Amino acid sequence: MELNGVTKSFRSADGAPRLILDGVNFSLAEGEIVALLGKSGSGKSTLLRIMAGLIPADAGQAAYRGNDIHGPATGVAMVFQSFALFPWLTVQQNVELGLEAQGVPAAKREKRADAMLELIGLAGFGGALPRELSGGMRQRVGIARALVTNPDVLLMDEAFSALDVLTGETLRNDILDLWDSHRISTKGILIVSHNIEEAVMMADRIIILSIGPGRISSEVNISLQRPRTVDSAEVRSLIDEVYGLMTMRPVHEARAGALPATHSDYRLPETDVSRIESILDLLANAPFNGRADLPHLAEEAELPDEELFPTFEALGLLGLAQVEKGDISLTSMGRRYVVADQTQRQEIFGQQLLTHVPLAAQIRQRLEQEPSGTSPEQPFIELLEEFLKADEAKRMLEVAIEWGRYGEIYEYDFHTGRLKLPDQEKE
Repeated sequence: MELNGVTKSFRSADGAPRLILDGVNFSLAEGEIVALLGKSGSGKSTLLRIMAGLIPADAGQAAYRGNDIHGPATGVAMVFQSFALFPWLTVQQNVELGLEAQGVPAAKREKRADAMLELIGLAGFGGALPRELSGGMRQRVGIARALVTNPDVLLMDEAFSALDVLTGETLRNDILDLWDSHRISTKGILIVSHNIEEAVMMADRIIILSIGPGRISSEVNISLQRPRTVDSAEVRSLIDEVYGLMTMRPVHEARAGALPATHSDYRLPETDVSRIESILDLLANAPFNGRADLPHLAEEAELPDEELFPTFEALGLLGLAQVEKGDISLTSMGRRYVVADQTQRQEIFGQQLLTHVPLAAQIRQRLEQEPSGTSPEQPFIELLEEFLKADEAKRMLEVAIEWGRYGEIYEYDFHTGRLKLPDQEKE
């Protein structure tokens, strides 16, 4: 598969285009597994859907075996995070759907589906309904449905993320075993993932997308033979390298007169204060004592990467920690924070917000300019909707409100939807 200059926009609330992918160039060669990583909002799933022919690119070219993709292509199959099974159909009927769509006769469909169910570890479950199966088994049905059509290209959109760690690891290893033993005819696999360890254990190449809009920012080639040992020095080194690339903060130029926090290339990291403080306290204490290797800290925190990355970003944004080359360390302000009492912590948090988060500073400034010391939330939502989808704008403001409340730089009345200065009496 080949992508050249692929660009995609969606419409924001005011009807203006919002750029999701910008000039993406990418190829998937025969015989390789590629993992696609990126923070939420980087356009990973959008890119996968363009390759699957589910949505069109606005500009550029997406091609499969030299032919432009104008819709779902025979030879390309996709596995979804949400299983996407028809609950009223049996396992056998779900697996046969793709073959039926291709016009394969019933007897041949049944034979191929039986063979695939046996290969994927579901022999004997053909007559079961999806609700009778565990999450791991339902995802096996989704994978069997994709593989039974003998696709050249298998696209996997966070196919293991809805499963528990052990089930996801088992299913991942089973897929690799089928691939490496050439028991499936698939010639290329593209995996969208949030899990860095998963990407390093599976892929021959890792592509990292930047955010706002999505562009390829880094590429890591992996020459290690499979199966790989997660605790080996080579694998740990690669995990460290990818963590470092994923936590690099890109520098964007704001438009003239615009605050960076309302620029289209900027999103407040979606994490809450309790998680920020939990990671900060974990980092401050033994065995880390203020400095940690990010993968080791992630293991200690027992949280998935998609929850930790926004927290690491928030710590850096607030000046409480510094992330560099896969390591995180407390700043002098962070060290002051962890030894402070609750009142002092909230005071420091508020000061850092006003200094480092322009959206919070803008809200505070607006409230100070109002004679009543209050303002409806809608003007801020509308400002954010210039660059974000409506739901994203709302979430971003919710993060700013939670942080600002904790730092006591403004308050919020949920019932009226109004922000106000802390010293203002309720109306």
